[in-house]
Amino acid sequence: MPAKPYAPSHIGSVASTYTSMRIAGAVKESLVNLVCEELDRLVPMMEAATLDNDAERKTLDDAQRTRLNYNRTRELMIDRIEHVESVGSAAVQGGIEHLEKFLSRLMRHCEEAASRDRVSTIKPRHLEIALHSIGKGATNSEEGDDEQQEEEGIEVQGGGIITITHVKSMARSHAKMSITDEAAEDLLFTYGDMVSELESDIRKHANLGRDPMYFIDSVNRLSALMAFGWIRRMLMKAADNARERGYSRIDIEQIVHIDPFE
Repeated sequence: MPAKPYAPSHIGSVASTYTSMRIAGAVKESLVNLVCEELDRLVPMMEAATLDNDAERKTLDDAQRTRLNYNRTRELMIDRIEHVESVGSAAVQGGIEHLEKFLSRLMRHCEEAASRDRVSTIKPRHLEIALHSIGKGATNSEEGDDEQQEEEGIEVQGGGIITITHVKSMARSHAKMSITDEAAEDLLFTYGDMVSELESDIRKHANLGRDPMYFIDSVNRLSALMAFGWIRRMLMKAADNARERGYSRIDIEQIVHIDPFE
């Protein structure tokens, strides 16, 4: 049995949120037909896109982007209500729309901050900048720092961990200058970005008649040998920049203005 179309009064109520004018009854009737015609066009497109992504899938999906889970969002909203007894589907849809817009706005500001630093990874400091940009400053950062004292580090693909302590020690011994924790962390992430980008390029462009994973493994082994040498060179360049500007230590400003791929 075919599904009943939307009621004109319901379509009228929804449409009225987009205009300050009154909507005639005949227009509401026409809007019902127009919305259903749009579904006639939309659903086959979504169905084709869903099957293109997963030929075995039995449920229509939004292939354009991943949406926040409906049931999980509803459960989280129920946990937070105080003066009503339940959460309706319209509220859940509105909540999902609001949260996705929030994420979109936040990620846009994060991406802008990361782009200014010329890196391809959104890092905690970029998130902090983004939060300040949208009027949400860090409130629990100091508490989080106290609770999370485990040292940050980057795993070298060939084996081992390079930590902030390693970087600070190398700065003192090779660059003859101290380095801030933030700058040391940024240098570690930049190294990770460099290796990831190199691996991605090999996967995309390797055409030497062998499995690209062979070359990835070679890069991984090579990165284990070259990591400390690369970091040492970066530290020495950053120290030179700091001395030219009269600084007594390496900070984030010197790190982000060095081309890591030179």
